[in-house]
Amino acid sequence: MAGRKNPWGSGTGGAGQGSGDSDRPTGDKPGDGGSDGPRNPWLPGGGSGGGKRRSASIEDIFKNRGPEGPRRGGGPGGPSFRLPEGPGGRNLVPVVIVGIVLIGLFLSSTHLIEPKEKAVVKTLGNYSRTLDSGLNFTWPYPIETVDIEDVEGVRAVNIPTSGERAKLILTGDQNLVDLSYIVRWRINDLADFKFQLAEPVETVSEVAEAAMRASVAEKTLDETFTGAGRAEIQQSVRERMQATLDAYRAGIQVVGVEIAKADPPSEVVDAFRDVSVAEQNADAARNQARGYAQQTIAGAEGEAEAFDKVYEQYRLAPGVTRQRLYYETMERVLAQTDKTIVEAEGVTPYLPLPELRRRAQPAQITAQPSQNQQGQ
Repeated sequence: MAGRKNPWGSGTGGAGQGSGDSDRPTGDKPGDGGSDGPRNPWLPGGGSGGGKRRSASIEDIFKNRGPEGPRRGGGPGGPSFRLPEGPGGRNLVPVVIVGIVLIGLFLSSTHLIEPKEKAVVKTLGNYSRTLDSGLNFTWPYPIETVDIEDVEGVRAVNIPTSGERAKLILTGDQNLVDLSYIVRWRINDLADFKFQLAEPVETVSEVAEAAMRASVAEKTLDETFTGAGRAEIQQSVRERMQATLDAYRAGIQVVGVEIAKADPPSEVVDAFRDVSVAEQNADAARNQARGYAQQTIAGAEGEAEAFDKVYEQYRLAPGVTRQRLYYETMERVLAQTDKTIVEAEGVTPYLPLPELRRRAQPAQITAQPSQNQQGQ
């Protein structure tokens, strides 16, 4: 085709010229630099004559490149990717790697510990020392490793945990009670805490449960529900836990134990409520009986005291006192009756005093108006 540019040679050839030379790249001619067209990628660099063709294998192409890596650009002198170089063409890659390693070693050997914290240092996996708060330095990792813990903060363990079944505990009077309680503790010795127990938190839970069962077994069901009984149980559990953890060298101090809930088992809660209501009614009846008994006893004591005083007077004047007692007794008795019987000579034995009073009242009423008229 006339006017088409030959990719291997001059782009000015005509139709006749293209039929003869178009099948051969111009750069293959000796002495022809091929500057009139694109460089043949299969010839040696620069397209100069006398060289053999390059291999078409991509492995050979990259194998024959220099140590700086394959060129990213086009022809000779094109842009290429190179790592940063120092003065005199020195390679800076080792310097950068050494710097990164030194920074990492410095960071792994410098430790800033907060005021409420302490740290244990392990040298090649074995405990070596304990670090206090502040800025501390150790050998870099992995020669020494540092584990930091808060040793002043109070931690809490809820028993039973959320989602766990109720903890039924047997009391001293052979009853079951559902208890929920909280154990508060803190780290006392960090080295013992880290290296004496495999699972410190689980150990605290198990020791607390054992101590709670032993303490509740010494109390009755009613004492478990009352405030004073709960306080005694909590104190006993704390002392038992501390003694056991000290024997384990756990490095843990028990701060306190608090019973959050003490209820009967859910299966018998209705029957327990009925028993509780019956006990309350019985207590109310007993209190009422005690009140009546105290009132009766107080009245009897008062009468006895009055009798003692009368007897003292009787001993001083028996005759007068006897007559006075008789009169007072008769007044007290006769004041409650409307009939009077007198046993004496010349006196009517029976006097209907109430009837006489009723008859006397109308006479007095009629006599009163007449007196008023006379006065007018």
